[in-house]
Amino acid sequence: MGNTLFIVWRESVEGILVVGILYAWLKAHPEGTRGMRYLWGGVAAGLALAGLLALAMMGVYATLDGEMLDYFQLAMMFIAAGLITQMVFWMRKHGRSLKSDLESGLTQAADTANWMGVAVIAALAVGRESAETVIFLYGNGAEQHGMAFAQFLMAAASGFALALATFWILVRGGRFLSWKVFFRVSETALLLLAAGMLVGGAERMIGYGWLPALADPVWDSSFLLDDVTTSGSLVAALTGYRAHPALMLVLVYGTYWALVVLWPRLRKQHK
Repeated sequence: MGNTLFIVWRESVEGILVVGILYAWLKAHPEGTRGMRYLWGGVAAGLALAGLLALAMMGVYATLDGEMLDYFQLAMMFIAAGLITQMVFWMRKHGRSLKSDLESGLTQAADTANWMGVAVIAALAVGRESAETVIFLYGNGAEQHGMAFAQFLMAAASGFALALATFWILVRGGRFLSWKVFFRVSETALLLLAAGMLVGGAERMIGYGWLPALADPVWDSSFLLDDVTTSGSLVAALTGYRAHPALMLVLVYGTYWALVVLWPRLRKQHK
């Protein structure tokens, strides 16, 4: 439940940020009044896109059974982990110039009276974040072997409400919580979540006999925190922690973080 809340919160903040920037610019410029309906039309289109993706995934879920469903869920865990990591790197690269880039595009749209561009930006922003949320939640649900639907709805609603509150705090009270601090902390939490999904996927692959455990377990830290307890299972889902990890899981976890740290440096060297 905790990681569902976190995923919805973090993804909703990004979507709300883009829509908020577009809304503030349109509100501040008299010529932007006409663009408002394009903005909200784009938001609706983005949500519809995410809804179609959710329906498609539910259709796949209802069609598959047995081993094929297990394999599909495993694939979604790895896809979600990859998308989370890619999203963090994208935000690191474009986050600083996001506001200026959006406002530049809006100025161009106003000059040419081409407000369809506003709808496209809003649709892409909301659709991207919403679609990612659907995939992340499915991957997270597969890693946790499901949760009660009522719990899921409560966690999702709480996450969205928290996102609205966070956006308000960031806009109104920057000295308490700056955008820089928010993105730095949430990026780290997202990478931990992605690492946890990779570990969960590798754990399933060991169970299928596709990967060797190598040594199992490498250590026993259950006296500090047992991952079968309520608090321990939450930490395990959010970070990939295991109280009795196989050596293969330790290697997967270590390799992921090595790539996360080294990849930006390797890209700079090749430029």
